[in-house]
Amino acid sequence: QKCTYLEIEQAERTHAVVLSRPAWLWGAEMGANEHGVCVGNEGVWTREPVGEDEALLGMDLVRLGLERGSSAREAMEVIVTLLERYGQGGSCKEEPVPFIYHNTFLLADRTEAWVLETAGQYWAAQQIREGSRNISNQLSIGREITAEHAGLRQRARSQGWWSGDGEFSFAEVFSLPHQPARMEAAKARYRAGKELLRQHAGHITAETFMAILRDKASGICVDSEGFRTAGSMVSVLPRDPAVPCVHFFTATPDPSRSVFKPFIFVAGLKPAPQVRSPTFCDDPAKQIPRFQSTVDRRHELYRRHQAALELMERDQERGQKLLQTLRDLEKQGLEGMNALLAGTVAPCPEELADLFFDCVEAEMKFY
Repeated sequence: QKCTYLEIEQAERTHAVVLSRPAWLWGAEMGANEHGVCVGNEGVWTREPVGEDEALLGMDLVRLGLERGSSAREAMEVIVTLLERYGQGGSCKEEPVPFIYHNTFLLADRTEAWVLETAGQYWAAQQIREGSRNISNQLSIGREITAEHAGLRQRARSQGWWSGDGEFSFAEVFSLPHQPARMEAAKARYRAGKELLRQHAGHITAETFMAILRDKASGICVDSEGFRTAGSMVSVLPRDPAVPCVHFFTATPDPSRSVFKPFIFVAGLKPAPQVRSPTFCDDPAKQIPRFQSTVDRRHELYRRHQAALELMERDQERGQKLLQTLRDLEKQGLEGMNALLAGTVAPCPEELADLFFDCVEAEMKFY
């Protein structure tokens, strides 16, 4: 199996996956598989040094977990096994100057959810049994560890980070004493996410998550300093296995100006080439030395969306009108999903197979 930088042993069989990923690499920032497993990752910096050597990217691990795990727990076991075997490292950005980090992951399926956090090859995992949980570019697992790397505490003691006395907190022991500026900003974002989730406790819906992902005041929706929220995803995973999981993707940057479009795994799924980035025979990400030149990786929806954004910025009135039209399109998707989940409409397999494609087509027509 060829990943971004490494080749690893292939699995006997893999699951169907839908991925939101940077076009130049093999892995994904987030995605889901046909069994209703969802995984997303975030970068983090810890006391363990980041590896300049090319190994597995956190994004490769997201995809491997989804392809090989039929539950959230299984996906997590896939990730930690491969992490311990191959390590993590290599540049996470398509630029000559390396940008390297370690990873934290959110994993969920219809019945359970996990947070998995790593520092080099070491890791700790926490099963989330109730309520809500968020991650944001920092270690957040304290003393509530459900599973961990066999040598985790020994490593902490041998490095002098933990005396071995008292309760062991992964975040306290492995976090950097002096955090980089970007991690300081992440603290505020983490607190804001936690607070927004708390405000809606007990009645969180897909719309709640979409609103939180669009929140600019908290810094959750990033639209500055050269970073922009590149893609957003919200999944609804019903406990009843007879009801399909619905995954919403923007496939365009800045969710506050994007449409969440529903995707459902069914047989005979219609591919959506409008959101597939072009491939290049002499790809600068695959040539050694890497990233010596740049190519335009934007897919068709992305190009049209950007052109529409320019119009929105130039002509406020038309921009507002377009935004309203896009919100109406999103609302149709949400209403359709609610009818499906409530059992008021019987799912028609052909319609579901075309669903995501049709939504993308409709959005492109508006542009």
